[in-house]
Amino acid sequence: MTIPVRAGATRPAAGPDPLAPLLDLPGVGEAAAAARTGIDRLLGHRVLRRESAGVSTESALRGARASAALAGVDVPLAALRAGSVDDPTVQGALRVSAALGSMVETWPRAPGQVLARLHVLAAADLVDRTALGRPAAHAGPRLAGLFSLVTGPSTVPAVLVAALVHGELASIAPFGAADGVVARAAARLTGITRGLDPKAVSVPEVGFTELGREAYERALAGYASGDPDGVAAWLVHCCRATEHGALEGLAICESLLRG
Repeated sequence: MTIPVRAGATRPAAGPDPLAPLLDLPGVGEAAAAARTGIDRLLGHRVLRRESAGVSTESALRGARASAALAGVDVPLAALRAGSVDDPTVQGALRVSAALGSMVETWPRAPGQVLARLHVLAAADLVDRTALGRPAAHAGPRLAGLFSLVTGPSTVPAVLVAALVHGELASIAPFGAADGVVARAAARLTGITRGLDPKAVSVPEVGFTELGREAYERALAGYASGDPDGVAAWLVHCCRATEHGALEGLAICESLLRG
């Protein structure tokens, strides 16, 4: 799919939102509303009044494990806690998750800078240093459209904007290594900065793993095809993963509540 924003352009302050037709795709509006409801339920949990930082930290750890699993390296959460996993994909996902908080303010202003940094963290042990943070030339036009999406306003639900960011980056694969980890991190940043989950306490990556890696890859392939039904299926899949991720956040809250 090509994001419906002219590459390199800045979306005007007034006028029709080019993303609005996404809500007319089958099932998308309902799925986005359900995702919002799930996140709102999580954000209302009483533990977040005093333990928001703790929930966010645990969310980052679980999200890193799940993102690595979606990249093909599934390790037990207990092993991560023990620091006994040295797999480069897992270590990259952990570095990315730990650094997201420092990128929240920069992401809506300079997404290219943030993507480069995300790739440096994700792929540090996977590729030559000279290739870190450097997107391939073929990715330029679509990345320009993506940057306009990230920096511009939109009236569509934040969960859908995050899904577009995720789908675009995973489809473009601009770096050639660790692109999935980068895409999932960028989607999480989009959800944080656009008010979907400003406290970063849900775990959407776990939502995707619970729905299944094969389902994730199938939905992503549908998005990459550009077919409207495929795009709709991807957006709905992301919304459902967000719902599951909210439940994971609630489980973290309940665990802290029990001590």
